[in-house]
Amino acid sequence: MSAFTGTQLVEERSALHALCEDARKRGLRVGFVPTMGALHDGHLSLVDAARAAGADFVVMSIFVNPLQFGPTEDFSKYPRTFDQDLALCRSRDVDAVYVPDGRAMYPAGFQTLVEVSELTKRFEGEARPTHFRGVTTVVLKLFAAVGPCIAAFGRKDYQQWRVLERMARDLDLPVEVLGCPIAREPDGLAMSSRNRYLDPGQRGRATAIHRGLNAAEEAYRTGERDPNRLEAIARAVIEPSFDAIDYVTLADAETLAPPRNPLDRPAVMLVVARLRATRLLDNRVIG
Repeated sequence: MSAFTGTQLVEERSALHALCEDARKRGLRVGFVPTMGALHDGHLSLVDAARAAGADFVVMSIFVNPLQFGPTEDFSKYPRTFDQDLALCRSRDVDAVYVPDGRAMYPAGFQTLVEVSELTKRFEGEARPTHFRGVTTVVLKLFAAVGPCIAAFGRKDYQQWRVLERMARDLDLPVEVLGCPIAREPDGLAMSSRNRYLDPGQRGRATAIHRGLNAAEEAYRTGERDPNRLEAIARAVIEPSFDAIDYVTLADAETLAPPRNPLDRPAVMLVVARLRATRLLDNRVIG
C-alpha cells in the first residue's frame, strides 16, 4: 500500500494482475492510463475520461520506457518526478499506481518487438524509426498485465493513439482504446511534460502552433479545401516563432495517408516544431 489512503502502489506484475482480476470479479470495470510520469493535468484528464467511459477502478502506470528512445535521445534526462506524480494520482483518486522495474519488463534475453507496419511509416515513425515499436511493445505488455480494460490515451500524440488503436483491433485485445481530447493551457498550448523545458520567451512563442491550427481550421470553415493551401496557412503563422519545423502537414484522420485534394473527408493537421532542443507536438482534426 502507498502512503496515500485509497491509492495502492504496485510494483510486481503478478500483484497488479491479481488486483485487476479482483476488481473485475467484484463487477468493476477497469480503466487504465499508461504514462511515463512527469504528470500534469493532461494526464489527470485521462483518468476522468476513463471514468466517464465507464471505468470504476482506475490504474495508472508510471514507467519511463527505454525502448521508445532513439540512439540520439537521452533516456537519462527524461524528467522523473515520482513523489509529485503519486500526490497527483491521489488527488484524482486513482485506485492503483503500477511502477514496474525495468529489469522485470525487459529481462535478460528479451527479443520480441511488436510493430504496426503501415501507420508508423510516416511522420514520427520516419523521424524516429524505432520509436513506435518501443511504444507498442511496452503497451502490449502493460495491457497483458492489466487485462480487459478501458485504456485512455491523449490525442496530442495523435499518431500514437491511432497506432495503439490499430494494434488492439488487429490483435483482438480485450481493450477499448479511447482517444481523448487534447488538454490545453488557457492560451491554447497543448499540455506536455516537455513544456517545463521552455523558458518564458520560448513559452510565449510556443502558442504560435495553436494559432496556426486555428487559422487553418478557420480557412476550412470558410471554404478552403486544398490541402496544400491549408498547410501553407498554418505554416505561415507557426514558422516565424520556431527555430525549426519538422512538419506541418495534413493526413487522412483515420489512415494517416496523404489526403485527397480537394478534401472530402476528415483530415488531421499534424505539427511538430522545435524551440532549441524542445520538440513540441500538436494537431487538429479538420472537416
